[in-house]
Amino acid sequence: MRSGRLTVDGAELYYEVRGVGPALLMISGAGGDAGYYSGIAEGLADAFTVITYDRRGNSRSTGGDDGPMELARQAADARDLVGALAGGRALVFGNSGGAIVGLTLAALHPECMLGLIAHEPPAVNVLPDGDPGRGFFAELAGLYAAGGAPAAGRRFGETTRGEGSYRWPADLWKRFLGNADHLFGREWPAFAAFHPDEEALRAAPFPIVLGAGADDRGTYYALPSIEIARRIGVPWVEFPGIHMEFLRHPSRFAAAVRVLATQMYAADGKVPDLWRGAPEAP
Repeated sequence: MRSGRLTVDGAELYYEVRGVGPALLMISGAGGDAGYYSGIAEGLADAFTVITYDRRGNSRSTGGDDGPMELARQAADARDLVGALAGGRALVFGNSGGAIVGLTLAALHPECMLGLIAHEPPAVNVLPDGDPGRGFFAELAGLYAAGGAPAAGRRFGETTRGEGSYRWPADLWKRFLGNADHLFGREWPAFAAFHPDEEALRAAPFPIVLGAGADDRGTYYALPSIEIARRIGVPWVEFPGIHMEFLRHPSRFAAAVRVLATQMYAADGKVPDLWRGAPEAP
């Protein structure tokens, strides 16, 4: 693994690069930390150049400020990383808020993408009127205003299936706690207001796949993926496990991503030389 910092407009973004092969940019959700994907990145590094990063204002990246963090800014950061580290185009995977950033990137900067895998974007505004999930962001914003990050964070954990059933890496947990005010105070409004640009996504010149975990059926953060896929006319797939299965069982989640990402890269029959392997004598 090699790490570094990329200077972008108003920030320095901490990044990590592992492996060889076609580029795969992975965008993390709440907490915005590259460490979410350390295990899965190691599991994919024999087939992909896996790029992970701390989103602006989170963990080891700079650029947090006192104003709301716009999704267009987050998408521009991802575009700049692809330009600097992947030769201008990459396959993108995003989980949760990272999937929202990925959908925004696909709509605003399609030229930098070879495909998008959006795993459980909590785009609650696409849920039907009256669905209790539509009030999730407002509820946590109220808790944050009344009791700060601890109150909002506790409720966040309570609504996410599987949390508490596995251990987070200690360093990642520490950084996540340090990012909580940035999440609830600055990133939350943009995530709460997100509506996918359905026209732009339908017109995307690359494959888009939405998906959610098998253990998350019926949740407010899984159901939007099905609705978005239906609206824009793209495939939907079921992944193994929970919202953060890549932390609980990284090898299992990596296997699922490998199959999907390989198919998206090689659907036209142009298999990268790396994947062909060296000829073997009969």
